[in-house]
Amino acid sequence: MSRISGRFFFMTRRNGFTLIELLITVAIVGLLASVALPLAEVSVQRNKEQELRRALRQIREAIDDYKRAHDDGRIERKIDQSGYPPTLGALVEGVTDVRSPQHAKLYFLRRIPRDPFFADGSAAPEDTWGLRSHASPPDRPSRGKDVFDVHSLNAGSGLNGVPYKEW
Repeated sequence: MSRISGRFFFMTRRNGFTLIELLITVAIVGLLASVALPLAEVSVQRNKEQELRRALRQIREAIDDYKRAHDDGRIERKIDQSGYPPTLGALVEGVTDVRSPQHAKLYFLRRIPRDPFFADGSAAPEDTWGLRSHASPPDRPSRGKDVFDVHSLNAGSGLNGVPYKEW
């Protein structure tokens, strides 16, 4: 017992939190989580979109390099070919440089990047992309005997409102 300013106070020891304190804490944590979750989802989508831009740029540059090598006469020309690679795999496997005395190979990609929005993680990277042939129109891309361009197969739209297929 202690005496303060003429009154007696009994010192009691509190163990734990009251129910009100716990409810207020849970409410605050829930509010913070409800604010943070949408921000985290946007951050994940933004990262995937950056990966998609990077992958599209790599593949498209490799396709353009292949076409330049064909036009420069470094790749064997055939009458029925457009000069674009027959498959995405040809960019990794390489082609024979006909100008080289040792017939060295020209490689355009180390590996084919995956489409970050493709759902099936077991699919081969080259199967995660939609392909457009040189002969197909831009508004209706379709496969053909060469690879003129690639696009995402995801039906969604980016944060900028543009469908991933049109990137």
